[in-house]
Amino acid sequence: MSSVIKEKILEIKEALEPAIKKEPKIDAQGRSYATGKRKNAAARVWIKKGTGKIKVNDLDARIYLGREILFNIAKAPFAVVKGDNKFDVVATLSGGGKSGQAGALAHGISKALVAFDPTNHKALRVGGFLTRDSRVVERKKYGLKKARKAQTYRKR
Repeated sequence: MSSVIKEKILEIKEALEPAIKKEPKIDAQGRSYATGKRKNAAARVWIKKGTGKIKVNDLDARIYLGREILFNIAKAPFAVVKGDNKFDVVATLSGGGKSGQAGALAHGISKALVAFDPTNHKALRVGGFLTRDSRVVERKKYGLKKARKAQTYRKR
């Protein structure tokens, strides 16, 4: 009985397959656009077929981000989809610090890769690149020195 149900489910999936497939979102210049966010940083990212250049705010990404580890974080999505040196990236970063901006750039590149080629979605989802890291700095509360740090308690 369960094998019959499985066969019916497979038939339904195959019938719906053409309707489920997503179309690539590519503009007239052959680019895909996405926005990535991390902490207080936001990245507007455009990708297109190219030689692997990554420009951030009109500078090379290695120079802009400053540290090699941040550059590696930003280009990590390309390694997952085996797209090293196949795409050019132009990005505008704003807000936050360098670490948050690197994470925002990685998030934006991931979303743009999915928009360019929807078959990349599963690999990037499994790698955790499409999930927005929502952790932000907690606000300072009145009566406290920081968000949670209180005055030192003294009994005598």
